[in-house]
Amino acid sequence: MLLASLAIVAGFVLLAWSADRFVDGAASIARYFRISPMIIGLTIVSLCTSFPEMLVAALAAFDGNSDLGIGNALGSNIANIGLVLGVTAMISPLSVRSLTLRREMPVLFLVMFLALALMADGDLDRVDGIILLTGLLLMLWWLTRLGLRERNDPLEAEYSDVIPATLPLKRSIFWFVTGLAVLLISSRIVVWGSVEIAQMLGISDLVIGLTIIAIGTSLPELMASIVSVLKGEHDLAIGNVIGSNMFNVLAVLSMPALIHTQAFAADALLRDFPIMLAFSAALFLMAFGFRSDGRLNRFKGTLLVGGFCGYLFLLFIQS
Repeated sequence: MLLASLAIVAGFVLLAWSADRFVDGAASIARYFRISPMIIGLTIVSLCTSFPEMLVAALAAFDGNSDLGIGNALGSNIANIGLVLGVTAMISPLSVRSLTLRREMPVLFLVMFLALALMADGDLDRVDGIILLTGLLLMLWWLTRLGLRERNDPLEAEYSDVIPATLPLKRSIFWFVTGLAVLLISSRIVVWGSVEIAQMLGISDLVIGLTIIAIGTSLPELMASIVSVLKGEHDLAIGNVIGSNMFNVLAVLSMPALIHTQAFAADALLRDFPIMLAFSAALFLMAFGFRSDGRLNRFKGTLLVGGFCGYLFLLFIQS
């Protein structure tokens, strides 16, 4: 138990470090080829931010633990809203000014309902995985067009501030490759430690994915959102979460579908998916104003964190 716990902690530390290096390398390579910060932020950064979850889900599926990857995808989305945005709003209220975010939110619901339709039969097969990957490619195309069109959006300036200036190409490639290699190693460590703990405690792979792994892989988003809001980059803090959630549904859920087809735990569909939808609806109602800028204040942030803690308590009771 001690060795498995240490492995998870060390794996998360390496995941956070390598994810930063991987994202910086990818973004710097894109800037070298003169791609605009808006497009880099909406596509490359958002996709790379979900890469730890993708690797964890893929490696777990190779081991026959598909429920762990599915739990990671759903649990990360719940944690991104309830924990990440909730804590961030409690530190400093968030104002939503970006028109791009208002256009992304309906797409997030469309993506979730697509996944819900594919999961309704109780399993995720390779056809479902291909559909999810096709949706991922279509979303990347749409985000690229959106980034080209919305040049005066507040997100443009915020992405310009946080995306690293162009490094020498060789150095960018070095950090990209190094980050990817350490991501693979640390994901393997996290999966091993999590499965060991699940077997020792008699807890399902789904619950481990929904809790330990979901919270651990959401910690980089939490730190990034706190830093963003302290710098006054409110749209960026919310945009990171919305982008990450869309990619988690399409990219992360496609991993177990393509690698290890099997029926998943019914609780994922009957309990966790509706809760993910409920948190997403709460974010939309709380943060997006209909006639003015939306605002996620400290009271609303407290409600989100309270809801997340209640969800964890529900999992504890049922386990």
